[in-house]
Amino acid sequence: MEESSETYDVHETNHPISWEDHQCQIVEERTECLQRKIKYYFMNPCEKYHARGRKPWKLMLQIVKIAIITMQLVLFGLSNQMVVTFKEENLLTFKHLFLKDYVDRGMETYSVYRQADVYDHIDYIITQYGLLHNNTVGNHEYEKNGSSDNPLLLCQDFYRNGSIYPGSETFEIDAHVDTECLKIYPVVPVSLRDTPQNFELHFKRLLLVKITFTVKAINLQTVRYRELPDCYVFTVIITFNNQAHSGRMKVDLEMDVEINECKDWKVIGASARKIYLTVMFDCLIVITCITSLVLCTRSVIKGILLMFEYSRHCRTHSGRDVPWSDKLEFVNGWYILIIVSDTLTIIGSILKIEIESKVFTSYDVCSIFLGTGTMFVWIGVIRYMGYFKKYNILIVTLRAAFPNVIRFICCAGIIYISYCFCGWIVIGPYHEKFRTLNTVSECLFSLINGDDMFPTFKEMTQKSSLVWIFSRVYLYTFVSLFIYMILSLFITIITDTYDTVKQQQENGVPISELQKFLSVCKDLPNSGVYRLETNKSCIISCCINRCNTHQESLTSEA
Repeated sequence: MEESSETYDVHETNHPISWEDHQCQIVEERTECLQRKIKYYFMNPCEKYHARGRKPWKLMLQIVKIAIITMQLVLFGLSNQMVVTFKEENLLTFKHLFLKDYVDRGMETYSVYRQADVYDHIDYIITQYGLLHNNTVGNHEYEKNGSSDNPLLLCQDFYRNGSIYPGSETFEIDAHVDTECLKIYPVVPVSLRDTPQNFELHFKRLLLVKITFTVKAINLQTVRYRELPDCYVFTVIITFNNQAHSGRMKVDLEMDVEINECKDWKVIGASARKIYLTVMFDCLIVITCITSLVLCTRSVIKGILLMFEYSRHCRTHSGRDVPWSDKLEFVNGWYILIIVSDTLTIIGSILKIEIESKVFTSYDVCSIFLGTGTMFVWIGVIRYMGYFKKYNILIVTLRAAFPNVIRFICCAGIIYISYCFCGWIVIGPYHEKFRTLNTVSECLFSLINGDDMFPTFKEMTQKSSLVWIFSRVYLYTFVSLFIYMILSLFITIITDTYDTVKQQQENGVPISELQKFLSVCKDLPNSGVYRLETNKSCIISCCINRCNTHQESLTSEA
């Protein structure tokens, strides 16, 4: 009876809560609820599992996705390598078959200088085209139009009219360009000068001589890997370029490739089963990436909604706006990276299915999507390494230094571009590496990394003493400025950011208003508080927690 009376006295001493205190209590409960929601959002998968017992499905899905996407890339890479090798070897074959006296890697200097040589080279191409069956060691055939073989097409582009007299320094030219073509069938190859049409080259007005023909072949090497061979259509284009009228006519051979499904085939010892299995595997990857895309998009949307809720809370209770640095904390860059990689992988997988079905034949486009998607998937692994403290400091450093690095690169890029333009316009006519803006940029970037320095200095011709002296000043100032100053400043930005982040982590001082806001919440993931919020609203769960705390205090006092 004494215990009950004491308990009764305790209840009698409690005063009723005023309306103001009740409102403050509700605001405090909502604040605690928001703190738990934000803290749960920033937990890693293991902490979320301890907090609410939810299995880390996204983590497991990413691990499975990395494995199957890497396997897909390896299989596609092997197939793409065979296709590219077949194209390159056929290009080299055509150069040896149709270009007179051709040697490997000699296209840069492959030219003709006499009119008789031009006719000889053209006649050689016509003859070799007619003897293709007897000369080639491959399975090349002419493209057929019905029952007859398609002809070789010889065209010349020249000025319509012109009278050129260099000796008296006079000329008269009509800038309109005419084209004259001649078809030569492989059945009866004849010399160019012996054609019935009396085809004659107008060297004084000649711009281009273009020879075009089509050859077909089958890539049989895929049979060894139990894949059906593809049928190739090679459109070979041989160009005699005389646009400069300098006395040197450059000769070039190019080809366009079209890959088709063979119409009638029969392979003993192999089947098309592997193709169907590969298509099913690609469909599995598409489904996996779509699932990952949906889950990550949902997480990004949740983060944005949570950011708006936090912003409203700050404006309502503290009258201040949330800085952009804190707002961006809610936008998970890793999820965005995964969304981009999933999108690229889905597109690449669809293109791969179309390639295997012979609907789409551009291996290069497909390889760009699959390669970039796989690269982003593997970069996303760094996110899970960030859960370890020693690795996390490196990731935080890169993220903190990123704005300063971008600003620094913009300023350094302006200086770099100015050097590119200057080197191209002044040194370009005298140096092979400065002939185009692209090669200038590649050369200067190599110099920044300390590569190819001596050859760059040495290959500068001394045809112009003034330009030679300028090139020395140009190269020495560029190397000194970028290697000793700009590159050192770039490294300093990274090291200073690393020291700042390391000191902040060691001191444990919150570096943002958001972290100060979350530091008030001391609930651990395994406390069980987060499990209540899965079934009840935040206000109800907070009230239950307060009632439990109040009951424990009454019991302890009793």
